Amino acid sequence: MRSMHFYAEAWPLHTAFVIARGSRTEAKVVVVKIEQQGMYGVGECTPYARYGESEASVMQQLAEVLPAVLQGATRQDLQRLMPAGAARNAVDSALWNLECHLNGQDLWQLSGIQAPQRVVMAQTIAIGTPEAMAFAAREQEIKGATLLKIKLDDRFIRERLVAIRAAVPRMSLIVDANESWQAKGLEERCQLLTDLGVAMLEQPLPATDDSALENFVHPLPICADESCHTSDDLVRLSRRYQMVNIKLDKTGGLTEGLKLAEQARLQGFDIMLGCMLCTSRAIAAALPLVPGARFVDLDGPTWLANDIKLGLAFACGAINL
Repeated sequence: MRSMHFYAEAWPLHTAFVIARGSRTEAKVVVVKIEQQGMYGVGECTPYARYGESEASVMQQLAEVLPAVLQGATRQDLQRLMPAGAARNAVDSALWNLECHLNGQDLWQLSGIQAPQRVVMAQTIAIGTPEAMAFAAREQEIKGATLLKIKLDDRFIRERLVAIRAAVPRMSLIVDANESWQAKGLEERCQLLTDLGVAMLEQPLPATDDSALENFVHPLPICADESCHTSDDLVRLSRRYQMVNIKLDKTGGLTEGLKLAEQARLQGFDIMLGCMLCTSRAIAAALPLVPGARFVDLDGPTWLANDIKLGLAFACGAINL
């Protein structure tokens, strides 16, 4: 017999997280706990308003799938019982975690993927004045980061990037516009990024308008984030992007995340592994995707004032496993 409980949590941030679509001062997550044979599996998700999700909508989805989970639904069953998204991720992650405990394995062993000793990852620079962003970039470099993810909106792009590059002339940079740009002027902006040594541009156009990328010649790789949720999206994206950002809250969990990663590589995409604002619980569930990723962006918990007890060992720009 199984039991399943779910509840919401709010985790204050130490610094406001500012991106193109707004500012946040706390991470709001939903936690699922599944118990079986005296063992517990725990999963976490972050409902995201951009995808029509809220704590209430996620809790409703969890209530609807509760009878099936209590009757023994598997991770494979979830793929047809629930749509991709945050709610399915919480249940899928909890079932992976439960299976680990029941089998006496860790997630690496269960997934059949070899664990690295250290995960090198991006540290995010939130939107601010050019001076503030440059200062933050330099601070991250001093603390040991080697890769920065620069958040931008549609303003002061040159000023911000020039200031950052001057502050960290040797740092690897990637840029995330969070759908805030338009097709007009994109060619010039891509050239600016290339001239400043930016390694990748993430989701410059709205997902509803990214068809403009189909005939677009550009000098640096462009990564789909909001445009890519599951493996079903890949055919549509094949002539628009060179990379896809995999987040478990979009795929609906590691089960589909692994499938998406495999199919993406077969179709010639590079992989970026991302996250929402979350605790170490959510990051731990995504770690098997690290070895196949070109860029890893799992710094969500580093924005929290406090993480969960016994969380992952985060350093600036890295996770020590």
